[in-house]
Amino acid sequence: MTTTSPTLDPVTFEVLKNAFATSVDLMSEQILRTCYSFVIYSRDFSSALCDAEGNTVMQGSQDIAVHVGTLHFQCKAVLEEFGSDINPGDIFMVNDPYRGGTHLNDVSFVRPIFADGVLIAFAQNKGHWADIGGSVPGSFDVTATEHFGEGLRITPVRVWHEGRFLADVAKLLVANTRSPEISMGDLHAQAEATGVCEREIHRLVDKYGRGTVTDAMREVQDYVERIVRSRVADLPDGTWTTEDYLDSDPARPEGLVPIRVTMTIEGDQLSYDLTGSAPAVASFLNSGYGTAFSGIVAGTKSFFPDVPLNSGLYNAIHTDLGPEGTVVNAGWPHAVTGFCSGPYEKIMNAIFELWSKVVPSRAIACSFNLEYLLVGGRDARTEERPFFMWYDWMAGGWGGRSSKDGSSATAPVFGIGLAVQPCEGQERLTPVLTTEHAIITDSGGPGEYRGGCGLSKGGVLTDSDNSVMSYCCDRSRSVTWGIEGGLPSIPHGVWLNRGTPEERFLGSVFSNVPVQSGDSFDRPSAGGGGYGDPLQRDPEAVLEDVIDGYVSVERAALDYGVVIVPVDPEIDRYELDVDATDRMRTEIRSARRDWLDEDPESVAARYRTGELSMLDLVRRYGVIVDWGTGELLPTTTAQFRDLLQTRSVAHWS
Repeated sequence: MTTTSPTLDPVTFEVLKNAFATSVDLMSEQILRTCYSFVIYSRDFSSALCDAEGNTVMQGSQDIAVHVGTLHFQCKAVLEEFGSDINPGDIFMVNDPYRGGTHLNDVSFVRPIFADGVLIAFAQNKGHWADIGGSVPGSFDVTATEHFGEGLRITPVRVWHEGRFLADVAKLLVANTRSPEISMGDLHAQAEATGVCEREIHRLVDKYGRGTVTDAMREVQDYVERIVRSRVADLPDGTWTTEDYLDSDPARPEGLVPIRVTMTIEGDQLSYDLTGSAPAVASFLNSGYGTAFSGIVAGTKSFFPDVPLNSGLYNAIHTDLGPEGTVVNAGWPHAVTGFCSGPYEKIMNAIFELWSKVVPSRAIACSFNLEYLLVGGRDARTEERPFFMWYDWMAGGWGGRSSKDGSSATAPVFGIGLAVQPCEGQERLTPVLTTEHAIITDSGGPGEYRGGCGLSKGGVLTDSDNSVMSYCCDRSRSVTWGIEGGLPSIPHGVWLNRGTPEERFLGSVFSNVPVQSGDSFDRPSAGGGGYGDPLQRDPEAVLEDVIDGYVSVERAALDYGVVIVPVDPEIDRYELDVDATDRMRTEIRSARRDWLDEDPESVAARYRTGELSMLDLVRRYGVIVDWGTGELLPTTTAQFRDLLQTRSVAHWS
């Protein structure tokens, strides 16, 4: 807890607080204009100003959530590694996930800032490199169980020494990537971006003096901690626990993998405990301590949206990640590249659910899961046949809220500032043609307040050689869930050559699948889970959803009990049948609890014959199968039904 008293007058404090934010945002503007890679240009980066001890003074206003709570760890790693051997003009590089980083693709550049010969701060920029080496293009190898197959691990290393560029070191590092020219360009762009922050801090020192600036760095952290503790103290004391899940562990029999989060409020102290989460899984869907902490911070920050982001928030939170070796605190040398689709957003959504109980007016159901689809190989459109990386993520649906529907086609909670990559840019840079990018009807989880809708995106390879595809996601089985009676969204997963004799369902986690010119692929992003009992949704709202294409006439009846009669669909003319709706809702109320007791194998058999749809299984019967073969997953089904009983059935009238 902060014990220092403010020394700055309120005006100077406010000016410098906002000046620190500007210095960080200027780094972001610089990197956007000078980066080489399309991934960083699409805002997969963050920036921060840290004090001389490595504590975060200010993080960027549009940074992606996944970097929240990790940048100070990387700065402290540089301090631990180099101690007093840190000089003006030095710039350090680090991506080590076992030193508080995220994953190997996220490469940080840390520049010390001196004033009057004294170290007063650090400027840092972290950007996602599309490739960092490893066994597959894009460095996302699902089958990796240790980091050695994931790419180049960079412990803190100096790449500029007292202003002199260490070209041999930089060349060694970028030579381990599949696009060294692009990597070298990003290296210079990120390093120079930190110089923008350095110049801004020097300007402030020249105007206000070194002591005033360093006092302000301390006081903005104290300010945030006081605000957070004050607001927590106004909330009721108590302890709340929930679980979210990964789909599976390849080394164990089928079954969901639990991530347990307990939140406690006692006075002004907010605490989280992740003890009880499953052991580390035999894939790259594990989290290091930095990213688990980041998930906790980002989830909490969502309920303090107006509070500046710095180490004051971190100081106000007590965190116990449990023993090393779990899926949320994997430790060296466990593979952790897929943390972003694995534990990270599961921790965030669990925290959303816990805070929804504490502050019901701001409740929100589960949001769709971040997913990455990567296609890499040789671009045969030119004689040089260079390596290409088609590296794509999608928008999707957020959970329904306590007073309104969830947002559709929105960036993942992983990173709100993350931009959807423009198809035109992707097609110019890679031999992949986008064939579809549209909202998916019926993808929003049903509820009194519907979850936002997800998207479908399809593509076809044109002129490519020696290409492979990898996919990092989850929630093919732990389907995006609703709360307070709401129902789930839709499962994730990639289809290859759908509608042809070569059709294959590849699932939601795979690597190194060979693909060739002419192959087509498509995948959905889920919508958000529903909030509240779907049978309580205003029938007129369901009618509007049908007119807008968010809900089909069929699912309006099956999920909401609302009977809508098409009059002239070509001009969006539909009518609500009020009497039939009353009868349908009465029938569903009397039957829906029994649906969850039906024999799972008989339900799966009806799915395999086409009698039941995927949405019938997920929303009515709580049955999870292998969506490619229709084979029942009995353990997963039992767990999924338990989740429905807790989050949905328990809240039905």
